[in-house]
Amino acid sequence: MTRDRALTDAARQLGHDFDGEIKSGGNYLPLVRDGHTIYLSGQVPRVGGTVVVTGRVGADVDLAGAQLGAKICVMRALVLLQRSLGSLDAVRQVLRMNVFVQCSETFTQHSEVADAASDLLVQILGPHGAHARTSVGVLALPKNASVELDLTVSVQA
Repeated sequence: MTRDRALTDAARQLGHDFDGEIKSGGNYLPLVRDGHTIYLSGQVPRVGGTVVVTGRVGADVDLAGAQLGAKICVMRALVLLQRSLGSLDAVRQVLRMNVFVQCSETFTQHSEVADAASDLLVQILGPHGAHARTSVGVLALPKNASVELDLTVSVQA
């Protein structure tokens, strides 16, 4: 199965459509390429114009909800990559992912939230989706999103 087909299948499994515009929330670029490296701006779990997972994880949102949010963030990032590159087959390696979780003071499962995103990257990109990662808890995120993540990716010429 191609990576592009795996992306389509993953979207279907999540029950969301990522065919429309992937909106940015301000005066910045969604991705920047420097040679073989692409830096993707932070993605929140927005589908269309709606952030679908909001609130504090551990208070308003449970672990499963936060994991769904992380998967939606990954899907947005991969759709942006696919549109920029023409195909996800041009991805050599996901180098790094940073995951930010808006959470309660007592929530400590940041890594488990990030695992959902990591697993989806490997599901779609195979071993090229494996990456270095940081996951942290934060007080607030844009649009009250429960999760935000960014990626650094190595691509073919």
